[in-house]
Amino acid sequence: MSSKSARHSAIQAITTYKPEAAPLNFADTRPTDIFGCNVFNDRVMRERLPKSVYRSLHKTIEFGQRMDPSIADTVAAVMKDWAIEKGATHFTHIFYPLTGQTAEKHDSFLMPDGSGGVIAEFSGSMLIRGEPDASSFPSGGLRSTFEARGYTAWDVTSPAYIMENPNGTFLCIPTMFLSWTGVALDKKTPLLRSSQALNREAKRVLRFFGQETELPVVAYAGLEQEYFAIDHNFNFARPDIQIAGRTLFGARPAKGQEFSDQYFGVIPQRVLSYMMEVERELYKLGVPVRCRHNEVAPSQYEIAPLYEVSNLAVDHNHIIMSTLRNVAKRYGLKCLLHEKPFAGVNGSGKHVNYSIGNADLGSLFDPGETPHANAKFLVFCAAMIRSVHKFGGLLRATVASASNDHRLGANEAPPAIMSIFLGDMLTEVFEAFRAGRIDDAANGKKRGALNIGVDTLPPLPADPGDRNRTSPVAFTGNRFEFRALGSSQSAAGSITALNVMMADSLGFAADWLERETGQGRSFNEALESFISHVIEEHSAVIFNGDGYSEIWHKEAVRRGLPNLRTTPEALPELVAPEVVEVYEKAGVLNKAELRARQDIYVEQYCKTVRTEANLVIRMARTIIFPAAMRYQGELASTAASMRSLGLDAKTITLEEVTEQLRQMQTATATLESVLADVDAQGVGIEAARRYCSEVLPHMATVRSHADMLETRVADDLWALPNYQEILFGK
Repeated sequence: MSSKSARHSAIQAITTYKPEAAPLNFADTRPTDIFGCNVFNDRVMRERLPKSVYRSLHKTIEFGQRMDPSIADTVAAVMKDWAIEKGATHFTHIFYPLTGQTAEKHDSFLMPDGSGGVIAEFSGSMLIRGEPDASSFPSGGLRSTFEARGYTAWDVTSPAYIMENPNGTFLCIPTMFLSWTGVALDKKTPLLRSSQALNREAKRVLRFFGQETELPVVAYAGLEQEYFAIDHNFNFARPDIQIAGRTLFGARPAKGQEFSDQYFGVIPQRVLSYMMEVERELYKLGVPVRCRHNEVAPSQYEIAPLYEVSNLAVDHNHIIMSTLRNVAKRYGLKCLLHEKPFAGVNGSGKHVNYSIGNADLGSLFDPGETPHANAKFLVFCAAMIRSVHKFGGLLRATVASASNDHRLGANEAPPAIMSIFLGDMLTEVFEAFRAGRIDDAANGKKRGALNIGVDTLPPLPADPGDRNRTSPVAFTGNRFEFRALGSSQSAAGSITALNVMMADSLGFAADWLERETGQGRSFNEALESFISHVIEEHSAVIFNGDGYSEIWHKEAVRRGLPNLRTTPEALPELVAPEVVEVYEKAGVLNKAELRARQDIYVEQYCKTVRTEANLVIRMARTIIFPAAMRYQGELASTAASMRSLGLDAKTITLEEVTEQLRQMQTATATLESVLADVDAQGVGIEAARRYCSEVLPHMATVRSHADMLETRVADDLWALPNYQEILFGK
């Protein structure tokens, strides 16, 4: 099918669309009845496992105790029977390699019985460990090419679940993925390690407040997922969307998002039907999705679950992304998770609402109602301030990608400068420590005495300031919202970094308090000196103003805050000496593992830009040039006819089209030459810098001429579906 006919077919398909999926019967399948029905959760384990086995496994899940390997066979047998009852014939160890995607290899439960039949087999060793081929996954040099062996290790803390397919079901077991030498080849392993480090250091601080908790102190995450949903016919009519996940060409439509009429608007019926089925599938898998709504850009939407322990939140987010993609097909839609699929309108992020605590403690970022609770809150909040200032470059590196670079710094996303928003009231409280005015700090808008000692600190408001959507890290009442993560990215890397950073700062706090009290100072004095020190050394990272303003960018330079605008600038932060030191100290990743991640992400960046550049060249020459040249021919023929009649044959449109064609042809040839030169350099960090500084600008030049031609060429000759059709065609 030609591109021209593909465009027209896509438009026609929308006007004649009829849903393929049968309407859901919510009366027969109420959400309360099906929630978690496909999850091997605590209720299922309590009902099916022997009491002693359940108690042992529960201690591992709830309290972080080492699992007793002797119970593995029993758990495996019960899990197998439960899965087979639900129609499963296969199982898979789900893991997250350094591609950032979900990986799975399916193995059958069925084994020949030697008599012409089969038996279902699933042992404890098969549950605990799998052995997928690791040779084709990126390793960044952590293993040689001939060393193909890799292991998956069961993550007991994330429940197994049944994934349904129209032709059957299969059992999914969340796992870690490691090399045969124990090197982490995935995103889950460092996340779990960082949770242990956070728990260890948080409990050291809590002991100073007389608090002991048997439960581990964990990170919680609420992950807001933004996405676009467009008619799937446009995907096939746009090679750039199909291959790159974003439009490499496209003039701005007459209307975009400037009327502010999309956000929280009425959800289109077709999209709402799609959302409802997505939620129904997620309910079965125990994903506590709570919120759905239109986002700012046309055809942009958001789904958000409740807070969960961060490891489970990451697993559930991967399930959400997979479910969004799969269910979209049943409604003739294409789900786009790219950070910036369309120029000129908002891109998509995945905001990480981050807090730490447990069921005994609540959120440790929650201002309390007693002086004692508020003092504890200020220590943990000060630790976050120190973390973001000391390791802002690391945090920026965790969200670095070719796709997210198009979004960061635009109006829909925070800038690449890592700063922290506290609100005026909380900022004044901290400033009072630095100025030595502990008895004279501001209380909201009203001034008065505010002693900050453990025994005298009055209640702080739960919401000590408005939300700041321009801040990368914003305090929002009982948590910090990290807004820089891209919509297609796994949240594991950023949460791991936040855990490691907080573990380091909480360890610093515990060391400080131990030293000061050991030298005879009271706990109140030690507490005040710690907070004063943090604000004196790290308050440069606190900024409550407009993060988009040029004034802030200049001020950030003065404060010494890094502005790592692009991925090639940010990724070296992963192997900065202070980052290596803090990761190794926490026992999360060693220098070789961090270096491998940098190399892998650099290679992914280079390959992404190279793929897009090749697409630009091919689309320019095979789709856009022919359409514009046909129109040029028609204009020239019209001009010739006018001259034969003795009329003025000069047409501004012909001159414009001819000039844009000439310049686009030159720009495309230049892009091809530059791309070949950079390609020859390989995929290292220097090549990444050149892809960024040389290839991307030439791609933009080709696009500028193509987008101008789109606004000049006759519509019936233009082959690519335009922004108006894609964004507003429902």
